[in-house]
Amino acid sequence: MIRLDKKQDAAPALIHTTVTLDFDARQKSRQRVVLDDGREAGIQLARGSVLVDGDVLTDAERSVCVRVAAAAEALSYVHCHDRLLLNRICYHLGNRHVPLQVTCEAVAYRRDHVLDAMVAGLGVTPRACCCAFQPEPGAYEGHAHAAGGHHHGHAEHAALDDMPRQAHG
Repeated sequence: MIRLDKKQDAAPALIHTTVTLDFDARQKSRQRVVLDDGREAGIQLARGSVLVDGDVLTDAERSVCVRVAAAAEALSYVHCHDRLLLNRICYHLGNRHVPLQVTCEAVAYRRDHVLDAMVAGLGVTPRACCCAFQPEPGAYEGHAHAAGGHHHGHAEHAALDDMPRQAHG
């Protein structure tokens, strides 16, 4: 079994395979996985390590390079031009400690009928989608957007930005 125990700082020239993981799996620093090419691997990173879409893992010899891909998940999203309303929606979802993927005009969260009803009660109907979920890191996780450690680019927001626009806002 392949043992992936290092996270590359820069993408190597040759990626051998990928591993597709949902949000929960990307939060685990130690786990067994099946790579997208069918091989088994063990991820053994420092405790507290969090993986994001595009990260590259290697074995100790750097003979295997595996790119992490965020799996598509069942999400609800709200696109809203009314910034105050979007802020209110984010506030109420965040008040329930819900992981959120946020852009300037949209927010996405894991699909949940109770949360969808709450958001609808605020005046916007959430839409269902199935796409990669890359929520904001916690404020105490040490790599917030403003801190400069946000190394994985903003491709994860493109999925929300490209979704059909809400009728509201």
